[in-house]
Amino acid sequence: MRKPCSMAAAPSAFRLPNSEFHEDRPREECGIFGVFGNEDAAKLTYFGLYALQHRGQESAGIVVSDGKSVMEHKAMGLVPEVFNETILKGLKGNMALGHVRYSTTGSSLLVNAQPLRVQHSGKSLAVAHNGNLVNARSIRTQLEEEGSIFQTTMDSEVVLHVITKAIRKGLEHAMLETIARVKGAYSMVVMTEDSLIAIRDIHGFRPLCLGRLNQGYVIASETCALDLVEAEYVRDVEPGEVLIINRHGLQSIRSEEKSNRKAQCVFELIYFARPDSDVFGENVYLFRKRQGRILAEHFPVDVDFVMPFPDSGNYAAIGYSHASGIPLEMGVIRNHYVGRTFIQPSQSMRDFGVKVKLNPVKQVLKDKRVLVIEDSIIRGTTARTRIKSLRKIGAREIHMLVSCPPHRFPCHYGIDFSTRGELIASHKSVEEIREFIGLDSLAYLGIEQLVKASHIPREELCLACFDGHYPVPVDESFSKGCFE
Repeated sequence: MRKPCSMAAAPSAFRLPNSEFHEDRPREECGIFGVFGNEDAAKLTYFGLYALQHRGQESAGIVVSDGKSVMEHKAMGLVPEVFNETILKGLKGNMALGHVRYSTTGSSLLVNAQPLRVQHSGKSLAVAHNGNLVNARSIRTQLEEEGSIFQTTMDSEVVLHVITKAIRKGLEHAMLETIARVKGAYSMVVMTEDSLIAIRDIHGFRPLCLGRLNQGYVIASETCALDLVEAEYVRDVEPGEVLIINRHGLQSIRSEEKSNRKAQCVFELIYFARPDSDVFGENVYLFRKRQGRILAEHFPVDVDFVMPFPDSGNYAAIGYSHASGIPLEMGVIRNHYVGRTFIQPSQSMRDFGVKVKLNPVKQVLKDKRVLVIEDSIIRGTTARTRIKSLRKIGAREIHMLVSCPPHRFPCHYGIDFSTRGELIASHKSVEEIREFIGLDSLAYLGIEQLVKASHIPREELCLACFDGHYPVPVDESFSKGCFE
């Protein structure tokens, strides 16, 4: 078996925040992409991960198999920083599993980069996971008492141990045992030397879809990744389904574990998924436009123009403008070429991280009444800084509408706002938030209004971050890094 490629971590760096990954923006754990039955599996997976980069910017990894031997490469950093043509050529095989990560459970360390791979009874087993397991601590404690040794601080490693303990009874049994034992949010793909297995939790919190590419198959977190590699979307992996892909074709088996409801994360639609993806049967772009249209119906505002803070509020702002007839302007411009810098800004360059990404257009904003459309306010600090910059260059009035309800409760299913104290709406009223940010007016879309923007019944959505009704009981003492 070939030794793994070099996995040296990137040097410590000051990484600039951007509109997707900022201290005041919600962040989600991972993106998964797998290929079966294609000689260019590694390169296809590279491009699939490129399409899913918005789901994780801390690390990237690919594991490949030729049916007999398995090799891997993973490192800290963005997909094009981790891989190059030479590395991809060295990853030979017709099956691959890739992962991009933002940590919600486990520290940002190379040892926690995925896919995780182990050797067990002479066989190789790898797993890529998106989500959070709410009972990982209790399972890990029990496994350690039974003699299991853990190498990482991630809940995902618990899955590998559960599988290896059950796999002596066969692959199918091991996958069903995993669904029966682990609780919470997980879309995951497991890879052996000759099979790719997609699994989705019984509530379907996180998206996972199946595509067809020539005679082979593709598994991806979002359909935008299928589009990039020109794979044909077949269907979503169903909640509670185990989908086994190997030389015999597709085999679908179902867990005996039953859910009393689906609990698809509405924030995938509001924020995380790329607008060119279809998630949970919804086109994300059109969903966000409907959010804006509903905002216009319920919250008319007398202003000169509507604007987003790109790119988060773009599509709801388009919907608001179309429905209200108020012109849409890009009052701030996003610098799309900001990546990583090793140069620290001087103390005199206040709020450098915000300014370097978004810059107001003075001639557009000066003396104008402006309506800003945002997709969410988590901590409020970035919004406050941005509004302050608009005031400074002469905007006369600044109003804001948010295309989702206030975030009052932490998420335990894979979104990185895990403590209630981090959420400004958990301890401030809308009026107090308005005053803190420095707005002339502020309003949020209500829960029923949000649901109306979707074609998904309310009872099939997870709205816990808004209403506090958690579909799966959680251990609230469990938090990021709790295994350290």
